[in-house]
Amino acid sequence: MTPPPVLYIEDDENDVLLMRQAWARVNVQNPLLVVSNGQEALDHLAENAPYADRADHRMPCLVLLDLKLPKVSGLEVLRFIRSQPTLIGLRVVVLSSSKAPADINAAHGLRIDAYLVKSSRFARPTTDEVQTVRAAWIACDDLV
Repeated sequence: MTPPPVLYIEDDENDVLLMRQAWARVNVQNPLLVVSNGQEALDHLAENAPYADRADHRMPCLVLLDLKLPKVSGLEVLRFIRSQPTLIGLRVVVLSSSKAPADINAAHGLRIDAYLVKSSRFARPTTDEVQTVRAAWIACDDLV
């Protein structure tokens, strides 16, 4: 059986491309599901159309979350996750370019598992980030 997916919430197409490349280089077995805005993320997590069929759209075991998103902010997505009894244990790792203490503190206040600042360098740091994510947070078989 395919391992549970990881939901990557990111609006920057270049970041998505780099993440997909790093995901393949690191050979992460969990499928990477990508949504490009906060509303799509909410729809996926709440099982709203077009994500209502969990046979086709499995619940993720981990969320990789950008904070600066169109439609609904990453912090609002995080508030939603932490307010839902069925999602309360869902692991969330913020991947943001923001080093602002206000963003970091707000995210930690909503019980994230980690806050990783995106590197400004090209592909290598993305691979390092994926290796860190895989080693520390994709132990999805122990999650319900």
